[in-house]
Amino acid sequence: MALRPWLSQNEESRSVRIITFFLVALIAAFLFLAARCLYLQYFKTDYYIAASIKQQQARATHKPQRGAILDCRGRVLAASNKIQTIFAEPRIIKDPKTTSTALAPIIDMGAHDICRLITESKNPGFAKIKVRAEASQCSAAREIYGIGIQSDFQRHYPMGPLAAHVVGFTSLDNRGLAGAELQYDKELSGLSGRNVFFADAFRRPIRLKQQKGILTDGAGLILTIDAAIQQIARAELISQYQSYEAESAVAIVAEPKTGAILAMVSLPDFDPNQTRSTDPNNFRNRAVTDPFEPGSILKPIVAAIAIDATAVSLDEQIFCENGSYRGRGFGRIGEYRDRQYGDMTMREILVKSSNIGMAKIGQRLGKDRLYKGLKHFGFGKRTGLDLPGEAKGVLAPMQKWTGYSVTRIPFGQEISVTAIQLIKAFCILANGGHQVRPYVVKAMVDNNGEIIKLKRPSPAFGFAIKPEVARWVVTEAMTSVVNEGTGFRARLEKWQVFGKTGTADIAKSTERGYSENDCVASFVAGAPAEDPAVVVLVSVRKPNKALGKGYTGGIVASPVATNILEKTLNYLRVPEGKKKDSVRIAKHEP
Repeated sequence: MALRPWLSQNEESRSVRIITFFLVALIAAFLFLAARCLYLQYFKTDYYIAASIKQQQARATHKPQRGAILDCRGRVLAASNKIQTIFAEPRIIKDPKTTSTALAPIIDMGAHDICRLITESKNPGFAKIKVRAEASQCSAAREIYGIGIQSDFQRHYPMGPLAAHVVGFTSLDNRGLAGAELQYDKELSGLSGRNVFFADAFRRPIRLKQQKGILTDGAGLILTIDAAIQQIARAELISQYQSYEAESAVAIVAEPKTGAILAMVSLPDFDPNQTRSTDPNNFRNRAVTDPFEPGSILKPIVAAIAIDATAVSLDEQIFCENGSYRGRGFGRIGEYRDRQYGDMTMREILVKSSNIGMAKIGQRLGKDRLYKGLKHFGFGKRTGLDLPGEAKGVLAPMQKWTGYSVTRIPFGQEISVTAIQLIKAFCILANGGHQVRPYVVKAMVDNNGEIIKLKRPSPAFGFAIKPEVARWVVTEAMTSVVNEGTGFRARLEKWQVFGKTGTADIAKSTERGYSENDCVASFVAGAPAEDPAVVVLVSVRKPNKALGKGYTGGIVASPVATNILEKTLNYLRVPEGKKKDSVRIAKHEP
């Protein structure tokens, strides 16, 4: 009897402990839930609000149309065409096989291929299925759950490689990668617009909630390039480039008074519609990126500097050492093919392209005046052309010059220039010594065709040389080069042409000295001499000497420049000019 009360008390105590345990656990659970609610309500508010908004909203981005690029007469060089792309949203497609089977007959594509695109997509929200879909295909595809339609723009270049290096090209997502497309990418791209919608559980828009940004199509560009002149220059250059099996070639046609570039050709070129199958080396616009030693084509520039500085007079006789000039500090200088010249005036030195005569003129000028004069003509610095990738060339600081420098630079050695620098320098001579800056973009226009910004650069201040000096070099010396000297192949019936040849050996890359087989053949010409309308530069790198057809600027480059010049003057309807009386032609190749 004594044991039963004890057991009853023990069971009662055990029950109390169990009840207490469950009570404490219940209180702890409620406290945990309260703490969790507090955490969610006060510390995770922003997170869940954002998640809720994301679930309730759908966004649609509207891409702007990239601006067109036109030549100076309104011909289309680049434009964007609207295309439709059918895509899938993998994250909401539960059965890719069923979806693929339904879509396959609509777009005439294998169901297996569609299924693979959906399942292997790295983007859960987008898998591109078909680009450039037809309107009927898009309409039918919209009815399939998980399939959407995206409007986009594809860049198109209707003239192919004609002005590829000037116009440039874009990436697959319509970003400029070269030429004017890169230089003016921001202006051409425009601004995207975005709409925010309330969406249902299937991410389908219900109604518009908010509009962010105003869709603004890109501005268009009007270039200074004339597609007809560009075609003339390219056709003439490519024929000679192929005939002489050259490594590369460039041609530029410019208005000397304004600096406007009417044509710019760089070979080898490419088709901007097929950039993915193009050798990347062909993308380089050699007219602005590749410096080279100019050779004798630089002589009229140095002559102008010397006359302007009164280092030499027009009637003065300069002894040209009968073909061999040697001295301490500058080594030996000879003439092309060891020709022997005695006393010659400045005009005769340019007509016969005497290296020794130019070396002596360089010595008279001295380092300081020669260096400053070349700088005034724009060498050793970028011209400011509105295309990407322009090189500065090489004009060493005057402190590093030696006796070799002051005697070699005057006939185009120990200095590297670009084709665009040369065309600028000869535009300065042709327009009476006025400074000028070359440019390729004439204006920007809006979607209505209204000009919103003229891009013509303001005229550079001042003169590089005196007007009378520039006039003499062009109308007397350089016309004599064509009528009597190394540029005789450039003579035209209707107009008096001025010009200068240049043949520069290419320096060896692995040792000192110049290659015996490789050279750059150049020619610059303009007309009419009394009032130049255009200036043309042609430069051909590494014509194949083994062909036995010649390799000098007079043989390789001048026929091209002459044909471009004649056809361009006819196209522009430039009136016939006065011609100087021709004298006996002396075939002195530089």
